[in-house]
Amino acid sequence: MVVPELRAWRAARPHVVRIARSVRPQLVRAAEAVKPPLARAAEAVKPPLTRAAEVVKPLVKRPSTVQFTTGAATLGLVVAATVVTAAGPWDSSGQRTAERDWAASRERAGGADHGHVSGTSGKAPAPAPSAASVLTRLGGSAGSGQSPKSAADKSPALTEKALTRVLGPLLDDPALGSGRTGAVVDLATGKRLYGKGADDALTPASTTKIATAVAALTAAGADHRIATRAVLEPGTEEVVLVGGGDPTLTARKDADGNASLRSLADDTARALRSRKSGEVTLSYDTSLYAGSAVHPIGANTNLAPVSALMADEGRLDDSSSGPADRSTDPAADAARAFADLLHDRGIKTTTPGTSKATGRAKTLATVQSPPLSALVERMLTSSDNDIAEALARQTALVSGEPASFEGGAAAIREQLRKLGLPLKGTRFADGSGLDRADKLTADLLTALLAEAADPDRPELRPVLTGLPVAGFTGTLSHRYAGRPGTGVVRAKTGTLTGVHTLAGTVVDTDGRLLAFAFLTSSNPPTDPTTTQQALDRLASTLASCGCN
Repeated sequence: MVVPELRAWRAARPHVVRIARSVRPQLVRAAEAVKPPLARAAEAVKPPLTRAAEVVKPLVKRPSTVQFTTGAATLGLVVAATVVTAAGPWDSSGQRTAERDWAASRERAGGADHGHVSGTSGKAPAPAPSAASVLTRLGGSAGSGQSPKSAADKSPALTEKALTRVLGPLLDDPALGSGRTGAVVDLATGKRLYGKGADDALTPASTTKIATAVAALTAAGADHRIATRAVLEPGTEEVVLVGGGDPTLTARKDADGNASLRSLADDTARALRSRKSGEVTLSYDTSLYAGSAVHPIGANTNLAPVSALMADEGRLDDSSSGPADRSTDPAADAARAFADLLHDRGIKTTTPGTSKATGRAKTLATVQSPPLSALVERMLTSSDNDIAEALARQTALVSGEPASFEGGAAAIREQLRKLGLPLKGTRFADGSGLDRADKLTADLLTALLAEAADPDRPELRPVLTGLPVAGFTGTLSHRYAGRPGTGVVRAKTGTLTGVHTLAGTVVDTDGRLLAFAFLTSSNPPTDPTTTQQALDRLASTLASCGCN
């Protein structure tokens, strides 16, 4: 069996090559040093993995551990530890923070320093799993030729009783607050192995983004791209900048693989000059979206007003992720930036005003977002709220709902209903999870992850490959220091005041690929750091568990 190359990877490959060239020499030396043993280990396990997959394929309806573990964990984790691969997050030099620190740490003993990033605490580095130990997690000793599935088959069955004995005391930790639920599912069989209040709906915070990702990919497809256009109204000199809802459109010089407002201005100016037009009336169209642009929580540094047209997420600084001061009118700001760019290219414009392009307008130029698969990965890795709300509206547009907060929530629910997922007691209020009115269950979150791992649904795989890697990437880059889950747990975090959640995947010591979800809430709120550490212990326990 051959794990197919993901379409998202094919689309991202040129971008990755460019980024890799900017990585400093230490990373190149580190990659060269580990390349031969990794290649030998991969070649050693390939034939038995193929034979094991052929044996179990007729027997397992849900995703086989062989299929997903080799495709997602080996390619996602091992390669990520050697060269720059998965989408985001990037620092200002175009290098992933985790890989930068990993490369620097190769010049001293003690393993990679995944807990120390410039500008943070100065704690001494903690050893992290080497490539060989990551391979060991996938089924016995590295290079042994034993597949994860065959390793699991030779182990006693993982039972709910055994997991209850191990996880129960941890989930009862007072640090988790007054409300806590959890579920663990074997992704090879789809069987729930553990449940505590798994059907009780709690506020999920940003783990809502897992549902948004599954719904968007199901509705629009992994290859869908979002277009931003400049059009010319016939018989006039009016150019309309038409927003399509691309949350990654950028006005910066380095587009970093995103749709560029500068490229749009280049092509628009060229088209206008070919028409002998050097002066135009400039308007902008945001009519694709409906309802309020402001999230129910109000103005917030975690989210710009949601508009069909914005550049750089309306950020008023040079950041590309995390909280930041935002424009109060990102569409108007994007249009003014476009006017300045046209002026620099010899095209005079009026001060931009709002308008709506007619069906007769002629397209002068178009730029497109990265594919939806890449947007999903970036959203999950960085917990990007702007992308989440944009994907909810894209889901609404495909589903025939208004592109609003309410329409996006209704569309997400409808797409998940079509997939036959457990929705009893759940409620969607937005796409990002910032709204406390969202209510999800641990049962639904693990079912979403199981659906994304199904080999019959490759379009959903970015839901898993986009999950942050413990101790390496995204919202987990500063967590799991010194814990068994480092480099092995992949999970989406969720944090609001008094709410902490964690949902993702892990391979246990017997080679089983597990999905888990833990949701907690407390009033008054618990200490955030203590609660997050308690959640991390749960996932780390699964990673180090041979719970038979």
